[in-house]
Amino acid sequence: MAVSTGFISRGFKGRRAAAGDASRLPPGQYLDRGFPVLSAGPTPRVALDMWDLQVEGRVAYKQRWTWEQFLALPREQPRVDIHCVTKWSKLDTTWEGISLDTILERAAPIGEYLIAHCDGDYTTNLSLEDVTDGKAWIVFGYEGEPLAPEHGGPARLLVPHLYFWKSAKWVRRLEVVDENEPGFWESAGYHMRGDPWKEERYSGD
Repeated sequence: MAVSTGFISRGFKGRRAAAGDASRLPPGQYLDRGFPVLSAGPTPRVALDMWDLQVEGRVAYKQRWTWEQFLALPREQPRVDIHCVTKWSKLDTTWEGISLDTILERAAPIGEYLIAHCDGDYTTNLSLEDVTDGKAWIVFGYEGEPLAPEHGGPARLLVPHLYFWKSAKWVRRLEVVDENEPGFWESAGYHMRGDPWKEERYSGD
């Protein structure tokens, strides 16, 4: 599927941070009442009986789960703040999903980096350090409801301590690699890591 390079945005309703919120906002960010839809192409649709998640590459044991098998893994309900590189933030968002610790421990990674491959040909790169020790999940629920397709449903990555483009929508495959290889936006000039507190938006930041 071809991927366009333009953002799609809806429901963009920003507001200034209240005094108690300000310490939780990284530099240059503002609070948003809605949940803007930002994608690098059209929203993919996949039937759940055709969905699977694979872990492969530099691992001791390749893994594959169907949707039902994936939902049977131990679940967590993280409550986190999220920050988009386009400068909006949302505080205290609640999700439901499976920790990357649970997923990766079954594969026993040998490499040090991860490439997330998604429906729609999107990819993004992450270090294993950034997705382990309780830092990341693959989520399928948001605010008590199934995750909507426009927000990455049926399942997306959630890596809340990095800019939200790293929380790849429609994730289907995790590839463990030895070298830190750029993904879709990283190849277009975005930062290889994307720490919002350091304003790592672009490659020169």
